[in-house]
Amino acid sequence: MGVQPSSAPVGPDGIPPTDRPPGDTAWDGDAYQSRFDRLAASGVHVHGEADCVERLDPGSILDAGCGTGRVTAELARRGHDVVGIDRDPSMIATARKLAPGVDFRVVDVAAADLGRTFDLVLMAGNVPLFTPEGTQGALVAGCARHVAPGGCLVAGFQLGRGYALATYDADCAAAGLESEARWSTWDGGAWTPEDDYAVSVHRRPA
Repeated sequence: MGVQPSSAPVGPDGIPPTDRPPGDTAWDGDAYQSRFDRLAASGVHVHGEADCVERLDPGSILDAGCGTGRVTAELARRGHDVVGIDRDPSMIATARKLAPGVDFRVVDVAAADLGRTFDLVLMAGNVPLFTPEGTQGALVAGCARHVAPGGCLVAGFQLGRGYALATYDADCAAAGLESEARWSTWDGGAWTPEDDYAVSVHRRPA
């Protein structure tokens, strides 16, 4: 199931949203990563997102808003063609230190143009909630630019924090993506309107 919360104030990546800087405030990549290290050391399975991606069986993956590269590095370790991008240099510096052979780039997802498309673009770790307010549509469009025909965008984020699923669905539709599936967890649990987290799959028509 991955890192799943026991209460709404903590995201499924195990990090309370209040512990993350808003907008353009600088992050500390090493401090951020240390939380996952502690979770893993305590026996928590921290690779639920990678498991989910593998079930979708993509040939290539873009981890958009990859942070310190936890998911990117795990997918690379499993043999996947994967690129991780994040606009924060501290996050990418930590990612490169922990997985030096993986393709990590300092890139703003909303403005990204990598010159290629991917079978699957991933936004894990509440990425839409920690982009500047009002720019989520541009974030989704930046991801969608990199979704190949027949490929998909997979995003998981906490609900009730200012970015509604209906708005996300509309942003995906505006970017040419069609809703395909929605789960309550990265392990594919059925989603209901009472759930406070959603993993959504939107696909670009072939």
